[in-house]
Amino acid sequence: MRLLYSALWWVGLPFVLLRLWRRGRKEPGYRQHIGERLGFYDQFRQRALSPLIWVHAVSVGETRAAQPLIEALLQTYPQHTILLTHMTATGRATGQQLFAAHGERVIQSYFPYDTGWMCARFLRYFKPRICILMETEVWPNMVRQCVRAGVPVMLANARLSARSLRRGQRFGAILLEAAAGIDCVAAQSEQDAERLRLFGARQVHVTGSIKFDVEAPAEMVALGRQWRAQFGERPVLLCASTREGEEALILDALRGVANRDFLTVIVPRHPQRFDEVAALATTRGFATQRRSSLGTASVARAVDVVLGDSMGEMFAYYAACDVAFIGGSLLPLGGQNLIEACVLGKPVMIGAHTFNFQVISEQAVAAGAAVRIADADDLLRAAVKLLAQAEPRETMSGHAAAFARRHRGATQRTLGLVEGLLRH
Repeated sequence: MRLLYSALWWVGLPFVLLRLWRRGRKEPGYRQHIGERLGFYDQFRQRALSPLIWVHAVSVGETRAAQPLIEALLQTYPQHTILLTHMTATGRATGQQLFAAHGERVIQSYFPYDTGWMCARFLRYFKPRICILMETEVWPNMVRQCVRAGVPVMLANARLSARSLRRGQRFGAILLEAAAGIDCVAAQSEQDAERLRLFGARQVHVTGSIKFDVEAPAEMVALGRQWRAQFGERPVLLCASTREGEEALILDALRGVANRDFLTVIVPRHPQRFDEVAALATTRGFATQRRSSLGTASVARAVDVVLGDSMGEMFAYYAACDVAFIGGSLLPLGGQNLIEACVLGKPVMIGAHTFNFQVISEQAVAAGAAVRIADADDLLRAAVKLLAQAEPRETMSGHAAAFARRHRGATQRTLGLVEGLLRH
């Protein structure tokens, strides 16, 4: 099975690289640092590479989730450098933005494709003291090479949905071996922990979600307040991290609202879709303004939709809104993280499809911090009601902030597990 898995990687590699190059048409970051994806790292020779603590965060969500843990590691281990690896260009850009102030104490690289040779070369070059994988990013050859090199592996902020468990169990021995190679798991919830144990993981601890420990950057909150002033007196509905197919549903439902005395801000999850979503709004007759053209001017009363065509500013969008819908949940896509909205005390709306964040979503609804909506029409009905009634909105806002505060502390619990692995 392992030989077949590795052979498939080598056979598919030309097609993977072609896809990478094609994605680079819209996102130039995918055409940069290609050597790193193949296991070549000569550009790091001038840097002090050891001792290294390696954190792997595949994309934007995992990188943001890793921030409190990385900040804690930098403070706890002042003689160490953090090696932060990614698989996506947007994840790498987010890491650059979040950790620029730390200079060369945080270095970044792409992790190579999951072939034994490339993973082994990565480990020989960087010689990390520990591998910390964020959330669900487990690759069989990566884990196997860490075991062979004596590098302890930790799965931090781990989550595993019932759907992912069923899907993973189909692959049988190769993923069971990878799970058994993980030395320690810090799970977000007891449900995640139980599923991870069924998957074959050992030393599973429930630590909670690190995302609750993320602090809203002061500069992002200030930027959001600036936007709010520019938006004017109208209440603001934010549709955050929307995915393909959802924007059309939201915009069609928005056309059916008789009295649209509010501003709708839509922030697509993926930057390559910004132009597509702008076209969706304009072709439906909505006066649309892009965040990139906002400057310091006020948004005209005639503008119906503001398109959030920027990266790394989600906290600012939350700070600027009155009510937030979290995307990825109108369609069966698994949902997105609602915690950042709650940290800023924003009433949250979510769709029915939140299987990637099931426990947190259910807890937020139970706490009065969030409400579930059935479809896009229901979303607009709920939004109009909340935006028109200050008292229920303020009550939800208080529940959201309290919910976020109540679940803090996962970073320190996870850090304690890291310290245990480093001592051995």
